[in-house]
Amino acid sequence: MSTASSVSSRSLQPFHLAFPVTSLANARAFYGDLLGCPEGRSSPEWVDFDFFGHQLVAHLAPDETGRAGVNAVDGDDVPVRHFGVVLSMDDWHTLADKLKAADTAFIIEPHIRFKGEVGEQATMFFLDPCGNALEFKAFADIGRLFAK
Repeated sequence: MSTASSVSSRSLQPFHLAFPVTSLANARAFYGDLLGCPEGRSSPEWVDFDFFGHQLVAHLAPDETGRAGVNAVDGDDVPVRHFGVVLSMDDWHTLADKLKAADTAFIIEPHIRFKGEVGEQATMFFLDPCGNALEFKAFADIGRLFAK
């Protein structure tokens, strides 16, 4: 098994994330219909999605959903528990426009964070209908993803 290294030195492998939802129907509508993630296998208790090439599995567990603490990041209250994906800048803008058109209630509106700094990035945060926080971000230069 190899150790973690920079994005540019190896190809990325898909990650797997399982998370709780209050309703599989709501998860299907949000991840499948709104975000456009194809559905994979499912059962009455879970459904998996192709989340931009990664395996995302929504498990029916209503008592485990919801948002908790936040940390301050560049002037925003960022939900501590969140997940998402890094998109190309064009795809990020396309998704931001699609979410705005769908009247998505953003936790943190789409904007550029760390302007003029090495970590400059486009970011936006919103909740799925089950209360899970998601962040989508993009870098003008993906080589700066882990830059210090």
